[in-house]
Amino acid sequence: MGCFGTLFNIIWILTGGWMTALLFLIAGAFCYVTIIGIPLGRQAFKMASLTLAPFGKTITYGGGAPSLVANVVWVILVGVWAAIGYVIGGALFCVTIVGIPFGLQLFKMAKLVLCPFGATVR
Repeated sequence: MGCFGTLFNIIWILTGGWMTALLFLIAGAFCYVTIIGIPLGRQAFKMASLTLAPFGKTITYGGGAPSLVANVVWVILVGVWAAIGYVIGGALFCVTIVGIPFGLQLFKMAKLVLCPFGATVR
């Protein structure tokens, strides 16, 4: 995306991306308090990296059966509600032409927050 990606990331950060990333970082830190929460904390840190500056980043999925089992549990506990929030936000942004690039990033985040285990953010 080049210059536009950088400009959009700056706008994203200034209009609330830093706050969402900070909330995911705090959630990840709380998850690391218990040993059983460490895998959840790793996913929260992954989401924080995407929500801080999403333009120009891609997500690849893989991981096999262990990731599938973890994603099923995640979807039931957290993923579906968070994904619904991102999809609603993305739809609201896509109402205007100017908001379409931002809405598409929210859809990308909805996909990651729905199934974070086995995903890699690059």
